[in-house]
Formats: sequence, C-alpha cells, structure tokens
Amino acid sequence: MTTQNEAQAGTQSRWQFDPYHTQVEFAAKHLGMMTVRGNFPELTAAGYIDPDHPEASSVEVTIQTASLRTHNPQRDNDLRSSNFLEVDKYPTITFKSTRVEQTGQDRYALTGDLTIKGNTRPVTLAVVKYGEFNDPMMGHRIGYSAETQINRKDFGLTFNMMLDGKWIVSNEVEIFIEGEFVEQK
Repeated sequence: MTTQNEAQAGTQSRWQFDPYHTQVEFAAKHLGMMTVRGNFPELTAAGYIDPDHPEASSVEVTIQTASLRTHNPQRDNDLRSSNFLEVDKYPTITFKSTRVEQTGQDRYALTGDLTIKGNTRPVTLAVVKYGEFNDPMMGHRIGYSAETQINRKDFGLTFNMMLDGKWIVSNEVEIFIEGEFVEQK
C-alpha cells in the first residue's frame, strides 16, 4: 500500500472545490412527516487526487456553521443556537478523509473523521464520480457526489421536544454533497 506522502510525490495533484459548483445539503424529518432541507453555502474543500489511483487520494473540508440556510430565518437561528450547532462556540464543521476504497466503476467509499460541536466520529460516504472535463477557462475538473447518514446525537446535537407523541426533529440526518474539484497548477 502506498503511503500518502509517497502518493503525493507520484501522480497526485492538489485539487480545490469550485465554490460556484459545490453544494453541501442536509435533510431531517420534522415531526416524522415533512423533510426539512438545508445547506451550508460557505465551505472550503481541498485534497490530493490521483484519478488513476483513487485509493491514494485524500480530502479535507471545512464548513462555516453560521452559513446554514433552510429557507426559514427563525428555524435557521434556532439551528445556529445552543439548542443545536452553537455556532458562536463551534464556528466550523470539519471532515478529514482517512481512507478511499473503490466499490465499483466510478464508485467509492470515502471514510473519514467528521467533527461537529467538538465531537469527532468516523463516517463513510458513498461517492460517485460524475466525470472529468478539461475546462478551457478553469482547467481540469472532476465532478463528484457523496452521501451518508449520521445520527445527530453522536455529534452532541441532542436537543429535542415531543409534541403530541412525535419528536420535533429526527435523529437521522441525511447529508448530500455535489461538487467539482479543479486541479491546481
């Protein structure tokens, strides 16, 4: 197995997410009925990618928690408060990959450490490579999607209330990411 440093000296290149072509979204159930969706528009992501040897690749993501948006300002403020993300105390959510495994044609399992509110847990994202393109303006780019599900309580997001026998917020939170990485020269 190639070490990360050996791989970086090989055919890997440094890549960054194109901020104009990146989406980090989440979804949770409200009262067990409606799905509430939101996103984090302010993030940075970079990594070393070897398209010929994906298992040698790595990625790091930093999300600004205060950028959270759900299309409801009152709910956004509640999610930013001490009830949930505590953005004043924990201004970022981070992910740092630890392993990439190919699971099929253009499909991968990306495992890494996710940190929310100071709680770090391993998570695995199902990744799909959409394709590559040599953009005459921006250079070589690769598009990916990734998704996973977490239990919010594992990350210190424990606040909940019951109304008429139903929990306000589900424990399960779906995470969806789409983005284009651009090769850095």
